[in-house]
Amino acid sequence: MVGDELHEEPHDDDSGSQTWQRLSAYAYLSAPERLEYVAVMRVFCGTLLADLAVPDVLAKLAQSGHPAAALGAETLTARLEQLVRWGNLLRSTHTVTATSIAEYQRSRSRYQLSKLGERVQRDADEVLAGADAAREVSSELLTLVDRGLKEIANLAAAPGGGTDPQQALEKISTLFAQFSEFAESVRDFYAYLGQVLARYDLDGAEYQGFKELLLDYVEAITEDVSFRAPRIAAHLRAIWPHLPTLLSRIDAHASGLGALSDALPETRVQRSRGREMADWEGLRDWFADSDGHGSQVDQLRDATLRALQSLLANAKRMLRSASGEMSRRKDLLRLAAWFDAAEPEEAHDIAVAAFGLYGARHLGVAPDPDLSVPAYVSWWTGPVVDVPVALRERGSRAPRGRSAAVEDHGEQKRRLMEEARELAAARQAAAAELRSASGRFDQVRLGSAAMRLLLELLTAALGNAQLHRKDGDFQLDGGHADDADLGIRLTAWRTPGRHTLLRSVDGDLTADDLTLAVESTSAPAAAEEASA
Repeated sequence: MVGDELHEEPHDDDSGSQTWQRLSAYAYLSAPERLEYVAVMRVFCGTLLADLAVPDVLAKLAQSGHPAAALGAETLTARLEQLVRWGNLLRSTHTVTATSIAEYQRSRSRYQLSKLGERVQRDADEVLAGADAAREVSSELLTLVDRGLKEIANLAAAPGGGTDPQQALEKISTLFAQFSEFAESVRDFYAYLGQVLARYDLDGAEYQGFKELLLDYVEAITEDVSFRAPRIAAHLRAIWPHLPTLLSRIDAHASGLGALSDALPETRVQRSRGREMADWEGLRDWFADSDGHGSQVDQLRDATLRALQSLLANAKRMLRSASGEMSRRKDLLRLAAWFDAAEPEEAHDIAVAAFGLYGARHLGVAPDPDLSVPAYVSWWTGPVVDVPVALRERGSRAPRGRSAAVEDHGEQKRRLMEEARELAAARQAAAAELRSASGRFDQVRLGSAAMRLLLELLTAALGNAQLHRKDGDFQLDGGHADDADLGIRLTAWRTPGRHTLLRSVDGDLTADDLTLAVESTSAPAAAEEASA
């Protein structure tokens, strides 16, 4: 069985083996016979320090009227032995007193509840009893926590160390019982609230109810916690310096099971809440940010904000539903139930009625690309698609008649080639104009094509250039650009104080601290010798 595999899994680390063995105690909750196991565990949880034999368990099952009472003695024994292997039950060491051999055979195997098994079953019963219920937040306990911390702070700060240990123990135990109940109710309520607000199919009545709940109940909780948290944090700061001494005096007065751990070091003892510093640190972290990761009060505010955001998201969805964009989850679930219960012929009729998927001979005709139709528009009311006559009448897409002659694109090709030649000739003329104007740009007014070519080459040259610092000034390296088709090169370098004026019919451009030279790539020349 799965439980045996869980229990017998080898581990090298002792702590890991203990963890694995403890997790095996949950195996009966997922076994195929889980209902029988739960009934048996409830029988054992209903007793205290009692060991039961197989006949006793069967009698109690029959008394409760559970179907597991029909199990035979051998089957029930196998169930009990499996629970022993999982760690939920222990074999009893009590001596069996029997008046006959038959009674001894029935009673020789007796079982009792383990601590781990009792804890697991108790948690399982709590989950089964009210996992989906909305739990009220015990906000009145927060006032009692505030009052209790104030009283403990007064006791801890009493002069002369005259604090009564018994009185302090009673107040601390009461305080942590109240705080534990309050914190647990907050976690349960916000888990339920998140589960509800995560739904996207709330109708108007449900939305209205949860809106009032959120705006009234949650707001009241948040305000109460925000009001009490600073006062509780202040009381904790007053108690903290005296806390080690106070806990030591309480341990000296009433050691409890702490003496057992001193006598038997291998025995783990779980002290009552409030007897350890770790309990107080957890209380402080709930109301104050001590490690920079935020307190539980801050998380409570963030959770309330997220709940409001979820409420607004549902409100937007409901507003969109007025225009037809609404969730159909409930309708689809109802339709799925109809399909599940229908016969094959009925299912076809339901599909036709629900989706309008009647038999169609032709599909795939492309609609008008300029016509945008939302996905929620029904086929019945949507725009029609023009179907070709041949497809509509004969059901064939094959063309009929003589094929049309291939269209002659010669004239278009000649026109495009002529435009390309004119553009190339214009660029050649612009390149020649730049070469003739090199060195006297401020004296010549360039044409539009020449100016566009000059700016194109200048942009490429500056993009290729590298800026570096030399003798306290910046220099440009590699500031040149070539056009192999035009046989032209532009070189640019930095000249501090020099202003190059580029004149054209479209306007003038001044290049500060920059010198330009244009040359033919077929006739090399020293760019540094030409200046504008």
